[in-house]
Amino acid sequence: MSIRTTTRAVLGGRLRSATGLLTGYATTSAAHLGAILADTQVLRHATKPALMPLLAAHSAVAAAAAGREAPRLLTPALLLSAGGDVLLQLGNDTAFLAGMGSFAAAHVCYVTMFVGQGALTERRRALLVAAAYAAAWATMVSRLWPDLGDLRVPVAGYSLLLASTAVTSAGLGLRTGLGGALFLLSDTLIATKLAKWRELPGHQFWIMATYVLAQYLLASGALRAAAEAGDARGPEDADSAEDAGHAGRPQTV
Repeated sequence: MSIRTTTRAVLGGRLRSATGLLTGYATTSAAHLGAILADTQVLRHATKPALMPLLAAHSAVAAAAAGREAPRLLTPALLLSAGGDVLLQLGNDTAFLAGMGSFAAAHVCYVTMFVGQGALTERRRALLVAAAYAAAWATMVSRLWPDLGDLRVPVAGYSLLLASTAVTSAGLGLRTGLGGALFLLSDTLIATKLAKWRELPGHQFWIMATYVLAQYLLASGALRAAAEAGDARGPEDADSAEDAGHAGRPQTV
């Protein structure tokens, strides 16, 4: 079997694995949302911790199937989100604050990753988007502030990081921008619940539906941006990098 045939077989296997993992993410998401509607606590608690690890695995394998590496901070962002998911299920104040901290760290990963991928390259557009989200953040915090009690400062600080993810994600295109906006919407719904505002019909369902879609859009958008950056460098740059790597290795006779 030739090297080319072997490579194709390996990449084909990775592509099938990536498709299977994405199917697993979609199926688990649907099961979790169904459990919310059916008010089945056991299934809700069983499916939620599996969501982000499945998406992280899919992202890593999908990148490998395309002959690339996933952005370095993508897996940490998704696994920190998984940690937040687990902690928020515990249902006590300490776990809630720890879960918020885990999600805050995930947003730091997202913001750093998006900036590294060129999210702020178009300065004028970035400033306009930042101004819009800043206005939305200030309005949301000012409205919620009287009803948040001891959670005022943590929610305000966390929501600022969340808005930063929304701003930087918009710099990479529609897909990631929509993901950032949906993440902001999902956590705003959580904040209104914390403030004991009147809930929407199916409130928890909409929190999780927007969340799982947001995470998929952010992850897939980051992979697409990485692929486009690799294509823009072109084969000559890749060859130069490979030559540089060979130059640094000891020669064998």
